[in-house]
Amino acid sequence: MSKAKTFAELPKWEELENKLRFWPAEPGSKEEGLGMLRYLTPEHVAEVAKNEIKSGDRVCLNWSMLKLETPVPGFNRFACEHEIVPIPNYEGIAWDDIWRFNPQASSQWDGFRHFSAEIDDGTRRWYGGTTSDEISKMESDRIGIGHWAQDGIAARGILIDYVSYCEKKGQEINGMNGHAITLEEVHEIAKECNIEFKHGDIFFLRCGFTKTWESISLDQKKEYRALTQAHKHRHTGLIQSEAVAKFMWDNHIVAVAGDGVSFEVRPNRNNEWSMHNYCLAGWGVPIGEMFDLERLAELCKKLNRWTFFVTSSPLNHPRAVSSPPNIMALF
Repeated sequence: MSKAKTFAELPKWEELENKLRFWPAEPGSKEEGLGMLRYLTPEHVAEVAKNEIKSGDRVCLNWSMLKLETPVPGFNRFACEHEIVPIPNYEGIAWDDIWRFNPQASSQWDGFRHFSAEIDDGTRRWYGGTTSDEISKMESDRIGIGHWAQDGIAARGILIDYVSYCEKKGQEINGMNGHAITLEEVHEIAKECNIEFKHGDIFFLRCGFTKTWESISLDQKKEYRALTQAHKHRHTGLIQSEAVAKFMWDNHIVAVAGDGVSFEVRPNRNNEWSMHNYCLAGWGVPIGEMFDLERLAELCKKLNRWTFFVTSSPLNHPRAVSSPPNIMALF
């Protein structure tokens, strides 16, 4: 990783000239393509691995690719198609797979090509100032997920388990009702779990969407799908606010992820502070969605640990917009 950086070199929140945009890298460079992941230097990763990998327990966080798409396709995304075929001239001896799928229909990383933000002249730009033409014409790999795939993602993960927090309080949890999780609740959960936020963390939020989805009937899923088609879907997630944005920046969170559909609450509580604008288009912070955090939460409780080592290997396609995370947590 060229031009290694340290978190100490990053400006504080109050020092940011434009809080919606931090684009320090050369346009089209690997550093731009990595965004905040460029701060996961070999030295940083080695230190995290040393501190976090103790017992060897591990769990993968990839939700089934079929949960949303069988029998009801979800979120107006292309349904996963999978075919098993014989290798030509080897029928009865060996098989191949043929896949066609949209990563956004299950666990996925949103890459920097996924979401844009409005800039001063009223036009929209992707991270670094990337234009729509640079992405759609398929001639450039600028800010494509292939940049992440070269070295992979390796960092300390922290789990803010909002579901267990509510259950301990005797509160009903519904990951599909549009409840906004506050920053105060995040801090309370972190205190209860002895989580100390550190620079370079990947912030995981368990809000209950996948758990709720798997518990409801087919008719309820059909009703929810109708809402998504009308752009009225609701799901629990982190509230949008200046305080949340400041928290993410000052702690130099390098990626965020959750079991919810968009990590942040929908509908938005405050469009001005949408985390998709700030994380993806503004700072180069990947957003993970619909990760399976159920077994992770169980393991955290068993080990009484809510921090762990994370590895993720996105698909190695230079111009990709998103990717399955292929992610594992190690303790």
